[in-house]
Amino acid sequence: MTTDIMLPIGREQIQASASAKQEPEWLTQLRLDALEKAGQLELPQLEKTKLDRWNIDQYGQYKLEKAVQHYDELPASLKEVLQGKEYENLLVQQNASVIFEQLTEDLKSQGVIFMSLEEAAKVHENLVKPHLMSVVQRDENKVAALHAAGFSGGVFVYVPKNVEVQIPLQAMFLHDQKDTQFSPHILIVAEQHSRVTYVDYVHSEAEGANTVHNSVAEVVVKPGAHVTFASIHQLQEGTTDLSYRRAHVENDGKIEWIIGEMNNGNVVSDTTSILKGNGSNSDAKVICIGTKAQKLNITTRAVHFGKSSNSDMITRATMKDEATAIINGITKIEKGATHANGEQTERVLMLSPKARGDANPMLLIDEDEVTAGHAASAGQVNKEQLHYLMSRGISREQATKLIITGFLEPIVAEMPIPALKEQLAQLVERKLG
Repeated sequence: MTTDIMLPIGREQIQASASAKQEPEWLTQLRLDALEKAGQLELPQLEKTKLDRWNIDQYGQYKLEKAVQHYDELPASLKEVLQGKEYENLLVQQNASVIFEQLTEDLKSQGVIFMSLEEAAKVHENLVKPHLMSVVQRDENKVAALHAAGFSGGVFVYVPKNVEVQIPLQAMFLHDQKDTQFSPHILIVAEQHSRVTYVDYVHSEAEGANTVHNSVAEVVVKPGAHVTFASIHQLQEGTTDLSYRRAHVENDGKIEWIIGEMNNGNVVSDTTSILKGNGSNSDAKVICIGTKAQKLNITTRAVHFGKSSNSDMITRATMKDEATAIINGITKIEKGATHANGEQTERVLMLSPKARGDANPMLLIDEDEVTAGHAASAGQVNKEQLHYLMSRGISREQATKLIITGFLEPIVAEMPIPALKEQLAQLVERKLG
């Protein structure tokens, strides 16, 4: 068929992997429908970024990885990230397959589900099918359609009504073999008045890999529920990261995003909150560091439909060498969203003459009775701060590092798991040299 020739994923590949995974027919059909749409759709239109010039066609082949039963059998690189600690609620994906799942009996008894999305599609069809590709539509653009057609592994989280998960649920995603698929899908459904914290770490170390990581996270926040979603991405040079995260928030619900983009390749990162309900709330904190010749397009967005809905967005980016970044903050207040409040701040710090960073705050307001504001800046290290620290006997190099660390610390400090907070701090230090 024409779609097999035009696209990096083909019907035969989808059908072969579906057969290998014994996938339910409805999910395979969803994939094939998405593939047909991908052949008709355009790439997403990004601010000042020509995505068609990037490496966005190397999706790799599906390969089933061997599952492990015990923590000690996990890849050494992941245990290093976990710092040798066995977490109570942990899921691990290696390349295209989930290889390890662990959830406490207490949470299982309360009806909490934390498992491979592809397995959940078989055993919890009534929970997965209504929500999968409902927050991010598979016909939005070619990237979304290709994801729906070819996602592999992934995570399904379900928290029943009134259940509060006290210990964070943690997922680790590792890509360590070139030419293999690595496009997980995260689906979180938090029922009324529930509460959960989900944290993931995405890492690649496949030598010579030239891969696309096309991932989607969908979060469904029912009335009065509260979801915290924290994520660190550290994908290697040569890997293009296309990550779309989106939450649908109902009455009095809340979504918190804490995102660390520590990649070494090109990045498109889109984190969006759809505030459908009255009194719904979104709090988003994003940091990124660009080095060498990286190209970053980072968008944080809140769309207000509900009355008295509230959003706050903070993005901080540091650019080195010849890296370039487009940092977009978008607050959209729809007609009827009276008494909505939307605030945003974007700040870019450039550490070399050839580095570039654009901070683009956007307020799109179709309602009169609202409050909205923004602040944005792009510049170099503050000379007065640098002079003050150097006057106290601190070297220029160390003073610069202290200023940058302080610039990023408000977001690093929000990471809800101590081990990953330390990991993020180490990644920041490593990327800054």
